[in-house]
Amino acid sequence: MKYIVVVGDGMADYPRPELDNKTPLQYAVTPNMDLLAAQGKTGMVKTVPNGFPPGSDVANLSVMGYAPEKYYTGRSPLEAVSMGVELAEQDVAFRCNLITLSDDAGYEQKTMVDYSAGEITSEEAAELIAAVNQELGGSERRFYPGISYRHLMVWQGGPVKVELTPPHDISDRSVTDYLPKGEGQDILLEIMRNSYLLLKDHPVNRSRIQRGLRPANSVWLWGQGKKPSLPLFKELYGLQGAVISAVDLIMGIGICAGLEIIKVPGATGNIHTNFLGKAEVALTALRDGADFIYLHVEAPDEAGHQGETETKVKAIEEIDRLVLATLLKSLPEFGDYKIMLLPDHPTPLSIKTHTAEPVPFALMDSRGKGASGRTYDEQTAAASGIMVANGPALMKSFIA
Repeated sequence: MKYIVVVGDGMADYPRPELDNKTPLQYAVTPNMDLLAAQGKTGMVKTVPNGFPPGSDVANLSVMGYAPEKYYTGRSPLEAVSMGVELAEQDVAFRCNLITLSDDAGYEQKTMVDYSAGEITSEEAAELIAAVNQELGGSERRFYPGISYRHLMVWQGGPVKVELTPPHDISDRSVTDYLPKGEGQDILLEIMRNSYLLLKDHPVNRSRIQRGLRPANSVWLWGQGKKPSLPLFKELYGLQGAVISAVDLIMGIGICAGLEIIKVPGATGNIHTNFLGKAEVALTALRDGADFIYLHVEAPDEAGHQGETETKVKAIEEIDRLVLATLLKSLPEFGDYKIMLLPDHPTPLSIKTHTAEPVPFALMDSRGKGASGRTYDEQTAAASGIMVANGPALMKSFIA
């Protein structure tokens, strides 16, 4: 038996007036998603436990079958694992976004213009993070370059009990009420302030402005935590397999779970990602002996954060047309298989951030066990009356 989980990050949404009051999932042309639901079963699952932030870290841990209540230690440590940054027991890792802030006088009065600095290139970002590390790093704190706008700061003996806000939660808002609060707040704010003074006139940003692009004029720190420890996926579920994603967070979870990480050329984490390549390497991994594949696509989530309705619909349709169609065409060669589709959390276009509401799943067994006859979207999944209490319960049901 082969098991494939396809995660369309942030696919779930609310009805949109520009989509004839349908959700992007309802509006998009998705014959393969509908096939999974019709020939299998569909329902809802609560991926974010009560009291936890509805981040992709919490939600993907849950979907992969790890209870966040037991295993969650913060987002950034998982990204550090993927980036190959070793964390000592006393180290605290922080996600370090390169962002675009408004030109308002005074850091505390600025507006979060873009949490991704116009999806800055990794090459440009590496130059900026190197400058930040040279000027603001030291023996206690170091900055590490990642992909596009997603980077890392490691603080030896740093604070964990500090309230930090994800920048994608405050798009178009003043940062005044979202600055660091708690242990270490003054140092964290000083780093962010000083990064603005350092970066606003950096040659990389002068060049971006001349080309009509948004400057990466500040770092924004959030998602702190200490070194994670997960039991191996094989120990929990008896399967060995692989994770396919363009996002350090998801790859970090996979590494901690003892799963193989397969990187796909051209995988970007946005609408320009290599959708087809992800499906093709998944099939190759199955041919090479993997029993379990966790295939993650970030594009719908990025579109949700940017408030781009057409892009979100397109991302969903590309998952259907290039990922699911490719998988479904070739999976019969392996004999029996199960395939499951779901978002990790909703990312509604209207609010440009995540919510903790249950998400729709579709689960098809090639042996023909059960047939709902339904389409795949939030409304039909809810109407099924099936509500799974949490991600680990869904994974156990999937693997059974």
